[in-house]
Amino acid sequence: MKKVKLLNYLLGFLMFWAFTLSLNSCKDDNDLEIAVDLGTITGVITDEFGEPVVDVSVILSGVDVEDMSTTSGSDGVYTISNVKLGSYVVSFSKEGWLSTSVTILTSKFSTDNVATVDVSMENASAKIVGTVTDSKNGGAALAGVTVSIGAAGTVTTGEDGTYSIESLKIQDYTVTYTYSGYATVSRDISSGDFVDGIATLDAELGGIELLRGLTASDLTTADLWYYNEYTGGRNSNGAYPHWDWSTDYLCTLDFVGFWEEQNEGTTLQIRNTDVDQTNPADLDVFDSYVYGSKLITEDNKILSLRVRTHNADEAAPAYFGVQVIDLNNAEPTAVKIGETKTYGSSDYADFDFDLSDYVNKEVVIAVGIYRQATGDYYKQLVLSAIRFASAKVEGTVWLPGTEVISGWKLTEEMVRSTMVHTKSSFTGISPLSGNRDAYVDAYQSWRDINHIAKEWAFMPIKKDPEVFPSEGYIIKTRNTPEVDLDIPESYFYGKFGITAGNNQLTFKTRNFSTENYTYFKFTVIQEDGTVTHIEPQSNTAQDASAADNGCWKMIHGDGGADNPEGFASFVYDLSQFNGENVIVALGVYNGAAETGENKLCIYNIDFN
Repeated sequence: MKKVKLLNYLLGFLMFWAFTLSLNSCKDDNDLEIAVDLGTITGVITDEFGEPVVDVSVILSGVDVEDMSTTSGSDGVYTISNVKLGSYVVSFSKEGWLSTSVTILTSKFSTDNVATVDVSMENASAKIVGTVTDSKNGGAALAGVTVSIGAAGTVTTGEDGTYSIESLKIQDYTVTYTYSGYATVSRDISSGDFVDGIATLDAELGGIELLRGLTASDLTTADLWYYNEYTGGRNSNGAYPHWDWSTDYLCTLDFVGFWEEQNEGTTLQIRNTDVDQTNPADLDVFDSYVYGSKLITEDNKILSLRVRTHNADEAAPAYFGVQVIDLNNAEPTAVKIGETKTYGSSDYADFDFDLSDYVNKEVVIAVGIYRQATGDYYKQLVLSAIRFASAKVEGTVWLPGTEVISGWKLTEEMVRSTMVHTKSSFTGISPLSGNRDAYVDAYQSWRDINHIAKEWAFMPIKKDPEVFPSEGYIIKTRNTPEVDLDIPESYFYGKFGITAGNNQLTFKTRNFSTENYTYFKFTVIQEDGTVTHIEPQSNTAQDASAADNGCWKMIHGDGGADNPEGFASFVYDLSQFNGENVIVALGVYNGAAETGENKLCIYNIDFN
């Protein structure tokens, strides 16, 4: 009996002990849960000007935790509390703004368990809108077209053919239109195309491709090739300064496919990505090309190409040629000029193409390279020069003809056949800077701003320019004992139709010396060869006066990209040329011996 009582006593004691341990275990579990460290994530959301951005959606995401969210207040401040310490991604979004996100690591939390994350958001309230139509169906609206600008946005056209890509920054975009069974079309939009934050871009699909990727509708907006010579490369195949990186404006033209600026010239390349290597051979359609619209006359009916090749030889040459499209034909087609050319050498050679059939017509001209074989076929055609004259041009000479002014290299043939400009305002300020080794993007940025070096022809008779100073484009003199007020060191020229609405020319400029004068003048050349050096009617320069032979000399040190009012203004009256198409040239002259590089800065030129 005593043993039974003893066993019951022991059993009770064990049960009481187990119950006590169970209570302690639960207590420990509760203590662990309560002991978890919690923190706060907070910060201020501002725009690019430092102003608070209100009502931004802030979402915190992490592994094995539920998302937490809040919005920013009127002061741009947001706060998310009771956050377990750990690693998270915090996302910030608001309609009309570029979304952004920040990764927060545990180490970001302070000793007070607070992580401060300030962000700056960019306003993106701009949009691209337009309508896509179907040329195969009488211009009807085309629904279901994929319209894309890449990572920034992709949409599909509605039943009425319209589309809208929203929440964009104002900048340059390439818009691509894709529809099954139709040729893909690409269009470029520049920041200047946005008006009140909206850029309108319509497109027509279903047209017959006349050049790869381009229909007749596309070619109606082709760049104009105003002048008769375009050169490329970096002083590798001719005498300085006629051939130099700072005078290489061939690369400002409009290219399709693969192209690259190299020391030897502008290269048209066979597209050769892994996908492109499966492309079939095609000796009728250019693989890569450059194109533009050009008025052909008796003075410029022979097109000469100065070329060499890369990755090609006599046994496996590059195939290339010229095609012309006359958009005035009822059914325009791309017409090959002469036979397809072949060449495979590192030596330069000159080839000519006869455009006599198009005299007195403005036509689209394309120069391109053909894919002669499928597979890994990486041929390159190096364009050193595209030149138009009355006969074949060979070597690195200036264009042939009868000079209007001795030493200027400007011929009567060039005066007559230069195309009349369609624009009236030109800048010398470059959106991007560059140097001898990296200038192509900077040169290409001139295309959308009417830069004088893109829109006028540059003639570096004796001296190269300074292309990218912040104050504007600079033409200058040599430091030489040679004094000459007849032949400029260099000059720009363009052809303009003078009328009552644009017969006043305003030139804003400066130089960079308080002691030495810069000598310059504007010269007007009529189509009959008459030369007139015009004098300004007024100017605001610090020191300016007439010099010999129509030149003016100037000292003026004020003006910059952020101080346009500081430049000197020279105003010229062109009304005596009303009703005429005339060459207008601006040149810089060495008016004093050995006074250094006297500079003429071109801020802008306006016809009004």
